[in-house]
Amino acid sequence: MTNFEQLFEAVNREHVYIQTHNFPDPDAIASAYGLQRLLAARGLRSTICYKGKIDRYSTGKLVEIIGIELLNVDELENVLSDEDEVILVDSQKGNSNIIDITGDEIICVDHHPCNDMFEYRFKDIRPEVGACATMIAQYFYENHVPVDQKIATALTYGIRIDTNNLTRGVSKLDIEMLYRMFDACDYGIISMLENSMLCFADLVAYSKAISNIEVCEEISFADTGIDCPVIADISDFMLALKEVAFSVVYSAKDGGIKLSVRSKRSALDAGKIISRALEGIGNGGGHASMAGGFVPFEGGAAEKAALVADIRKRFVTVIREWGEKDDGDILPHAGK
Repeated sequence: MTNFEQLFEAVNREHVYIQTHNFPDPDAIASAYGLQRLLAARGLRSTICYKGKIDRYSTGKLVEIIGIELLNVDELENVLSDEDEVILVDSQKGNSNIIDITGDEIICVDHHPCNDMFEYRFKDIRPEVGACATMIAQYFYENHVPVDQKIATALTYGIRIDTNNLTRGVSKLDIEMLYRMFDACDYGIISMLENSMLCFADLVAYSKAISNIEVCEEISFADTGIDCPVIADISDFMLALKEVAFSVVYSAKDGGIKLSVRSKRSALDAGKIISRALEGIGNGGGHASMAGGFVPFEGGAAEKAALVADIRKRFVTVIREWGEKDDGDILPHAGK
């Protein structure tokens, strides 16, 4: 049996919910849409849901152009029951970036490091793959389900965004799926989306981050302001500095502080470092080169400043303890 056949066999109801991580990005949305189309080809109805909002202009434009229907979980408050079955895509139960909704999480399809705390009827978790959309694309081809222009365009965009146009965490499977979808994909839409990724408010966030960036022992810290939707992009931007090996970017949101971290040194695992740095005050995790986290917080400006100072200190301490295993110990170990 293929992975999709096993997934399909694990579903017991005629309708399932497909849940993405909170504030879904193009990879999560494209993966959920692709899976929805796959299930529909087998006669199974599904609803895509998420928590938060779609806060990037280009992501919202993808949803509009492709015609993807998503519901906020708040709209399902009186609809979901404990008997409903839920499929998680691009995230895993217990992670800091996904809300625990009513229903039974029976299936997980993800490309992030495996969280072994929870069991599913079926799981396909492959951290070596650059994008979850790649795994969904493989389901189509392995099961000989036709890939139309909407599916190819959505999945292609998801792969390109999550691998930073094949420059980050890319695998042979990512490249193979892009190649196989090439003829069906509308690259005019891809080009339009990739050239419409910023709005004026995003530039203000970049400006704020640039104006307050601090670099300590090749670790950069930058505050993007309140409710910033582009902290991941700004974290990538900061990592491009030759003086920076590890980037930490943060933004205050409802109920806490959201963080995005990036690493360009193989010995500094971003996912493990943020998990250790936020232990006891929040949650974080992700890949070796890119990760994110969230620290719950309620209070005034003084309390926030103290929390941010503590977070920065935690990252410096963890990275010092982590040490460099290559490049001549550029980052000092603890005690130096």
